[in-house]
Amino acid sequence: MAREIADLGFEYMELSHGIRITLVPGVIKAVEEGVIKVSSTHNFCPLPTGVTSAAPNLFEPSAQDEREQEQWFRHTKRSIDFAAQMGASVVVCHLGSVKFFWLNPGRKLRAYPEKHPNADIPLDPGYQNALRKGMEKIRKRMGPFWEQTKASVHSVLDYAKQKGVRLGFENREKFEELPLDADYPEFLALFPADAPVGYWHDTGHADIKQKMGLLDHRAHLESMSSRLIGFHLHDVNDEGDDHQPIGSGHIDFQMISTFWRPEHKLILEFSPRLKREDVSRSKERVESLQKAH
Repeated sequence: MAREIADLGFEYMELSHGIRITLVPGVIKAVEEGVIKVSSTHNFCPLPTGVTSAAPNLFEPSAQDEREQEQWFRHTKRSIDFAAQMGASVVVCHLGSVKFFWLNPGRKLRAYPEKHPNADIPLDPGYQNALRKGMEKIRKRMGPFWEQTKASVHSVLDYAKQKGVRLGFENREKFEELPLDADYPEFLALFPADAPVGYWHDTGHADIKQKMGLLDHRAHLESMSSRLIGFHLHDVNDEGDDHQPIGSGHIDFQMISTFWRPEHKLILEFSPRLKREDVSRSKERVESLQKAH
């Protein structure tokens, strides 16, 4: 795996939340032999023993169950340990979600375009009404989940700092996932400038949220620019599928590239179904945009 990535011209790779424990010896060997370096990892990495497929939300920091809170804490520390061992400086993290017993407003929003195929989303008045009601419901219910997320994050900060690893808080694509996009600036403001945290921007997730009428992509990046530490770069096609080659969809990467800084990590995060040529062309497009600045 590492050799294939290196052969495509990459000096660094991110280890995802799909790295099974059985892959770890090979990854360590590749790094020790200088085949490739590790820029970042994604919580949980490696996966807990017995888990064989990607599971970034296996344990959530927002969980109300104490056992799940403890598992999140334990496996996040383990991810920090492994990142430090691999020489990675960032662990990308999801920050949980708001749980609903019966009627999840996010489900209703996602179903609206299917039920109203001719609606102009997100401008359709019926959709706007559903969006407003959904936001009221999630704001009313999110309190305990959001407070637990903040407590969970603070519980691992000292450990991350000791290990020289930062936590990259990734924007999410689902309505009910935390933080709500409008809350990111206030959330990051809770941490002093020297805290081992930062904002991690996923282009596909932001595009999906923009299509839902939940944010303006450029405005969101502007609001988070001072705390940005890295990007997951992938495009979204007209069918709404993300993790597509750069330039194959409708995301404005010219705009996004104006926010890139030399210290940021730029990670191509693609579907495994893509061809090698798609990866190579995407790499060339990103490098071209970097040179333009």
